[in-house]
Amino acid sequence: MAIDFKGLLMWLSALLNWGLSHVQYHISKLICSEPCPNKLGRSFTGWVQRTFQSTQAAAASQNSCAVDDNKATAPVPEDCPVCSYNEWDPLEEVIVGRAENAYVPPFSVEVKANTYEKNWGFYQKFGGQSFPRDHLKKAIAEIEEMCNILKMEGVIVKRPEPIDWSVKYKTPDFESTGMYAAMPRDILLVVGNEIIEAPMAWRARFFEYRAYRPVIKDYFHRGAKWTTAPKPTMADELYDQDYPIRSVQDRHKLAAQGKFVTTEFEPCFDAADFIRAGRDIFVQRSQVTNNSGIEWMRRHLAPEYRVHTLSFKDPNPMHIDATLNIIGPGLVLSNPDRPCHQIEFFKKAGWTVIHPPLPLIPDDHPLWMSSKWLSMNVLMLDEKRVMVDAHETPIQKMFENIGISTIKVNIRHANSLGGGFHCWTCDIRRRGTLQSYLD
Repeated sequence: MAIDFKGLLMWLSALLNWGLSHVQYHISKLICSEPCPNKLGRSFTGWVQRTFQSTQAAAASQNSCAVDDNKATAPVPEDCPVCSYNEWDPLEEVIVGRAENAYVPPFSVEVKANTYEKNWGFYQKFGGQSFPRDHLKKAIAEIEEMCNILKMEGVIVKRPEPIDWSVKYKTPDFESTGMYAAMPRDILLVVGNEIIEAPMAWRARFFEYRAYRPVIKDYFHRGAKWTTAPKPTMADELYDQDYPIRSVQDRHKLAAQGKFVTTEFEPCFDAADFIRAGRDIFVQRSQVTNNSGIEWMRRHLAPEYRVHTLSFKDPNPMHIDATLNIIGPGLVLSNPDRPCHQIEFFKKAGWTVIHPPLPLIPDDHPLWMSSKWLSMNVLMLDEKRVMVDAHETPIQKMFENIGISTIKVNIRHANSLGGGFHCWTCDIRRRGTLQSYLD
């Protein structure tokens, strides 16, 4: 005969709670011949009370877990404004970032480790100041046009709040100025009907979440789940203060050894180091995402989602979507300059791996925070439509050859701030259901 242990525990809890005062009284009589306040009596009766409380807690915990399991498997309500499981289902609503008031981050150790030596002079000169204003003005205009095109394609567009990023701030562990709210992909990850707010790893991005709070609160009030990952202190211990970078060769060697500027002092991650394919989510250990951050996400999303760690031959890993970009069910772009060490995992699952062509962006175009491979940092509007750079004709032809029509948009000046179409957006709602594409 099957025994309902949960029901039995709750019944015993109620019974024991009812009899607590009587049991305590008779125990104290046994010890002291009469109720007494001596140390032994208090210790023993206290132990009894804690035992009853533990029993109650166990029953409550089992009941709570049962409720959580039900929530985990329940379908997303039809009227929930947030629902996205992958990178390619039909896009219905998106957050697009802002370049307004963007400031160059101070040239701290974590910024140095994430940027190339040719740009260090720029950071040393302009750190804590505005990005070149003429360049910003052009970037703002490009993103406005991008928003207009998305709207014409039937997508609802939301924007973060404009914030003055020049304001200096100080915590008990560091002080800094801000940076921008240009790349929502870096800070927000949507998994089903849940918005996960990343803790970030750059001190200049500590308060970046504030620009997104009004729109996230609106989604929350309308039924979305909202989780903020544990905020790191970003104390000195989070960073290897002596991280030895002098050349690209140094970076390759350190990355191959699994050494990064962020330590395991506390969990940290940027949302852009994760990319989704239904029940399977892929992540890389990078300069801004440590193993503790990956483990936090793995535990948070289990058991419904499986988090897989990938690695690449990349001298400067930071954000996965210009290295590996999933563009459809069983279809992945893999950067030929940064081969994935686990690419056979996809091939064995029957996926098609496509190596995008070399980008055309000129050498003299400023890319202060990224590489030319933003050409593959595309945004899928659905399985058959992709938003791609207007200048990148080779990758346009690549998409057209596999039956995907291209929506060509120019964001060259916006690229300089560190992102392509995927980075500049966070898809809030895609029309689709949770599926497994790797079983």
